[in-house]
Amino acid sequence: MKFTKMHGCGNDYVYIDCTEYAIEDEEKAAIELSDRHFGIGGDGMILIKKSDIADFEMVMYNADGSRGAMCGNGIRCVAKFVYDHGLTDKTSLAIESMGAIKYIDLQIENGKAISAKVDMGKPILKASEIPVISENEKAINEPVTVDGVEYKMTCVSMGNPHAVIFTDASPRDIELEKIGPKFENNPVFPDRTNTEFVKVIDRKNLEMRVWERGSGETLACGTGACATAVAAIINGFCDNDVTVHLLGGDLEISWSGDENDSVFMTGPATTVFEGEIKN
Repeated sequence: MKFTKMHGCGNDYVYIDCTEYAIEDEEKAAIELSDRHFGIGGDGMILIKKSDIADFEMVMYNADGSRGAMCGNGIRCVAKFVYDHGLTDKTSLAIESMGAIKYIDLQIENGKAISAKVDMGKPILKASEIPVISENEKAINEPVTVDGVEYKMTCVSMGNPHAVIFTDASPRDIELEKIGPKFENNPVFPDRTNTEFVKVIDRKNLEMRVWERGSGETLACGTGACATAVAAIINGFCDNDVTVHLLGGDLEISWSGDENDSVFMTGPATTVFEGEIKN
């Protein structure tokens, strides 16, 4: 079985072309291949399949084998994969993930895709649809107690749930390995949550660190960067175009502030290496 290791801002996955054949046990394969000691290593596994409603389908698994609805860094890499491997000659693509379609425009250099702009769709702010348990219709700057400490969270779904926490300190100083799992599994999040800790640098720059459900800390999270920008705009912390600085690189996020408008994300997509798994 051939595979390609790719990353977007350090958010790395094992990519497998399943347009011509299927993997028998996808969940088991995701767990084994994602293991950084005994497998290839990655934040998860992404399968590229044919689609009846788009150009291709992205099937994304977290490192623990759980299925993910959307991965912003991953979908950029899927678009690069299908272009670079000659599965399409389109530079504007529609890619399906769990029934939702995202639209991607590729930037090509020397015959290869180097970055992509993705229409990530409208942000979901209604608490019950994220989901997060709240007495309010929207969970904006709302208190939540985790491990005996009260935080203020703004919750957004970009196809998956996010709790955005703004801090005065640098996110690099947070004990994420300790607090991340407690946020992820807090009972106010019925489907668990991704958690972003964010410092506002200025109105055009945000510093972010993320704990992803099912994977732990990752160097970047595309949907998390989008949720962070939305939360910052809603709270009046930044302008409509903002750079989110992550441990693995930068993502450019743009949103009008209107809930009926899409969030746009632009960032790199990189191939690390290719190989073949022997049974």
